[in-house]
Amino acid sequence: MEYTDVRAATFLERPNRFVAYVELEGRRQICHVKNTGRCKELLVPGCRVYLQKAQNPARRTPYDLIAVEKGDRLINMDSAAPNQIFAEWAAQGYFGPAPLVRREVTHGDSRFDFYIEAEGRSLFAEVKGCTLEMDGRCYFPDAPTQRGVKHLNGLCRCVEEGYEAYAVFIIQMEDVLSFAPNDVTHPAFGQALRRCRQAGVHILALDCAVTPSTIRARRFVPLAF
Repeated sequence: MEYTDVRAATFLERPNRFVAYVELEGRRQICHVKNTGRCKELLVPGCRVYLQKAQNPARRTPYDLIAVEKGDRLINMDSAAPNQIFAEWAAQGYFGPAPLVRREVTHGDSRFDFYIEAEGRSLFAEVKGCTLEMDGRCYFPDAPTQRGVKHLNGLCRCVEEGYEAYAVFIIQMEDVLSFAPNDVTHPAFGQALRRCRQAGVHILALDCAVTPSTIRARRFVPLAF
């Protein structure tokens, strides 16, 4: 996945979930934050962020905030990126050659990110982006997500009905040690993820190679739960 017209700036403040103020080329500038999560450990006043110029010149927020430096680590925080990363990764043959990939497919009372058919296999996949890192270990979610619990329960039902099912966590940074559910922030999500594993849902965590203008799936990350 590649971004165009990317510029470095300094983060100033985030008055709400959707916008932030940055200093860009010596001027205070408003931008759209492409992640409605809390991200308090990422968006710290004075940190370096990366912006993509919006294609619509009439938009109120002329830039999108897509990445941030946390110490020596570069983290992509575009919440739209994980699905695109997964689609590119799946197309490379993990589920078989030339898979049929459909997005946003409803099954039962859930809408899953992907439905894939390949080599006689039929599977559903739900993809989550992960940006929360502590001491090299990554956790999801960074805020309670009842919608996430519902998706996990839906994946369990898919397995009961004879489908393959995958919960995929795209870690939007590289060189991390492990992935685990954030039991402190949302214990119910951790419980649901463990039920999924016991029910036969495949749990995958993939880290990413990240630059200010690109992001791509890199390697599997060990599960620590």
